[in-house]
Amino acid sequence: MFIVFDDRPSDSPFVERVWTSYSERAGEFLSVASPHWEMVVTRLRGQVYMTVRGPETRATLAECPADGEWVGIRFKFGTFLPQLLPAALGDRKDVTLPAATTRSFWLNGSAWEFPRFENAETFVARLAQKRLLAHDAVVDGWLRNEPQALSRRSAQRRVLRAGGVTRAAFWSIARARFATSLLRDGVPILDVVHRAGYYDQPHLCRSLSRLIGQTPAEIARGAQQLSFLYKTAAD
Repeated sequence: MFIVFDDRPSDSPFVERVWTSYSERAGEFLSVASPHWEMVVTRLRGQVYMTVRGPETRATLAECPADGEWVGIRFKFGTFLPQLLPAALGDRKDVTLPAATTRSFWLNGSAWEFPRFENAETFVARLAQKRLLAHDAVVDGWLRNEPQALSRRSAQRRVLRAGGVTRAAFWSIARARFATSLLRDGVPILDVVHRAGYYDQPHLCRSLSRLIGQTPAEIARGAQQLSFLYKTAAD
């Protein structure tokens, strides 16, 4: 594998995960589906820039340059930038924010220093203090299928606005990522079907082919580099 990842959990109420990576050479990789949006700092060929990436509802083949370094902040579902909503950024409609200096970028008329792996939570807390970052608590209850004061249609609109994907898509992607982690750990395919809650092996195969970009057997063999993927539960 030519892209090396490291990651850690976060104690921020807004952050799902913080990750960092570097590429040892150029090559193709599979960008797997994810229900989360993220802010990513790229360092490449002497340039530094901040990109806001939306959720991904399918796997896509992507190119990775050599000698790149990245730091990513993956946000919890329901957290959003009001001026850059996740739905508008979905499926590779990324937005690269303009550079202010070699150490900062422009956001909402102010220059912000590029966050590092170590201080990502401080950066996020400042965004929240300036009201550039928000979280919709309705989304949390809707994901857990809790009774809502809102109508079903209103709750669905809130989920789409704050998260960028439907609840069904969120759980389909989460299940596929969980199944992929099991396969990479050497769990037999039929056991993965049961543990991840698929109807049968063809159902698993269809889901992973669309959301991960590989069949279960290809994932188990480590046939191709995948994008950032960490261990999760199915629900």
